[in-house]
Amino acid sequence: MNRSDCGQLALSLALATALTTADAGKAHEHGVAKLDIALAGSGIVVLLDTPLDSIVGFERAPRSDAEKTRVVAAEARLRDATQLFQLDTSAGCTLAKVVLKAPVLGWGGAAVPEKDTGHADLDASFEFQCRDASRAGAMQLGLFDAFPALSRINVQVAGPKGQVQAVLRKPASRVKLTR
Repeated sequence: MNRSDCGQLALSLALATALTTADAGKAHEHGVAKLDIALAGSGIVVLLDTPLDSIVGFERAPRSDAEKTRVVAAEARLRDATQLFQLDTSAGCTLAKVVLKAPVLGWGGAAVPEKDTGHADLDASFEFQCRDASRAGAMQLGLFDAFPALSRINVQVAGPKGQVQAVLRKPASRVKLTR
């Protein structure tokens, strides 16, 4: 990604963050995910925020072998982001980076002692490098299939052609990326 693309992507992310900040006071809602998508030049960034309950079925450190297995499986699904976020092939996008933050699970930092946790969330970012991100007119989401406890995804897209908002409910899974 060149310097100009980085600047455009930073601006798009700032717009997405501004949209997200407006929602910051909303309650933690199980089964609901927030997805912010920013497009600029040769990059697409996807930010996912959802209660851990929607991903692994609980919001604390795993206690049993079965819960540990669920955490490992969820992490593998999240890291296989090309299955969760399928972009139009004409954009020529490849996954460049995945960052998962859920301290209670030990993702993205030291594990939080259980007594210090309340409602725990997953904050994740997925970066894609593309030949031409503007050719990615839509994104097919695999989140409902990968995480059956999800029932709604609130989507916000920021890009060079403006902003788009959508609410997806099962089984809908296609997000339009441009106006």
